[in-house]
Amino acid sequence: MNHLEPADIRSFVALGDSFTEGMNDPGTDGAFLGWADRLASMLAEGRPDGEFRYANLAVRGRLLDRIVAEQVPQVSRIRPDLVTFCAGGNDILRPGGDPDEVARRFEAAVTQLTGAAGTVVLFTGFDTRGMTLLKHLRGKIATYNGHLRAIADRHSCTVVDLWSLGSVQDPRAWSGDRLHLSPEGHQRVALLAARTLGLHTAQDPQAPWPAEPPRSTAAHYREDFHWARTYLAPWVGRRLRGETSGDHLAPKRPEPTPV
Repeated sequence: MNHLEPADIRSFVALGDSFTEGMNDPGTDGAFLGWADRLASMLAEGRPDGEFRYANLAVRGRLLDRIVAEQVPQVSRIRPDLVTFCAGGNDILRPGGDPDEVARRFEAAVTQLTGAAGTVVLFTGFDTRGMTLLKHLRGKIATYNGHLRAIADRHSCTVVDLWSLGSVQDPRAWSGDRLHLSPEGHQRVALLAARTLGLHTAQDPQAPWPAEPPRSTAAHYREDFHWARTYLAPWVGRRLRGETSGDHLAPKRPEPTPV
């Protein structure tokens, strides 16, 4: 598989779930923006109109097998210069999710992708040590990350190391649901992905956040109560019912179009 320079990338397809769809990063047209859209804009900057084309097939809530069944085959049809593939996180979130088994199925998909795209980019999971909802899964995520790095080595894929992105340890990198990135969090990921691909960016994904005044313990309790009632209870309910927030949704950008 060839690793293309940024200037040689003229088509980009993003695969995955809510992370890649861009959840909680509002766009101007009612759809979410997200790191992948932001990265596409960076890659398209300075090019003639229509030269760079981008598709985003990601849908929130998707489990790995459905991503492989619905999204991965589209890469063989489109044959883009660049494909990003981030999947399996929702499988690991499920009770009994086995990172070893998820990684086995993930690698089978990577084998398909490397034969159909110029450059395949994978993502490690975030370090969740400070995340209320996910900190107990830190060991499973670290195990999955180890598999992802080995898979990338075996298939000559590029890896965006989200685990080491220390700037997202700040709560401001996350939206009110504490599960999806905020707009600034998505921007940090886009910058890291761009730099990993060899693209120069004026902004630093690891730049310190501005100082903010301390909040009282009472304010923290009020935020925790609001979060539990507004976000945690519905999230738990969907999992108990075997549902996801994207069960009946289609990709926001199903075909490569100019950026």
